[in-house]
Amino acid sequence: MAKQTPNFTNGLTFEAGAEAFAKGYEQMVAAFKQQVETVAPNATKTFDELAAFGRGNVDAAIQVGTIAAKGVQTIGEELAAYNKKALDTGVANTKSLFGVKTVQEAVELQTGFARAGFEELVAESTKLGKLSAKVVEETQAPINARINNAVETFSKPVTF
Repeated sequence: MAKQTPNFTNGLTFEAGAEAFAKGYEQMVAAFKQQVETVAPNATKTFDELAAFGRGNVDAAIQVGTIAAKGVQTIGEELAAYNKKALDTGVANTKSLFGVKTVQEAVELQTGFARAGFEELVAESTKLGKLSAKVVEETQAPINARINNAVETFSKPVTF
């Protein structure tokens, strides 16, 4: 029997090419499978770390919201107390003005009221400024912690 030369007409070249492709494909699949088995535990770990990081961000956002809400409530209560005190002081000042006998006495009394009112306003403004600064500082703490965590998390090399 005569040896046939491979060509497209008799199918031998195609079969040889298909066998070579199949063999290469099987080798590629085996190599990929080996890589996946090697990488999967680290990939799963990396995914879990990213998911935990995301959960940490949500928790930090909730903390910031809670701190801010409490701070706004405290500032609101302080403003309400100041307004009540100012109203009470205004009523008392008005009653005092009804008791004056001279214009001079009224001017002196009104000047005292204005001075006391200004001092109260400055004191209250200072107090509200300190409360606001405290709220800002407290809300920054969870954010700063997340930034530090992000730097720590994402500065590590990822291994596969």
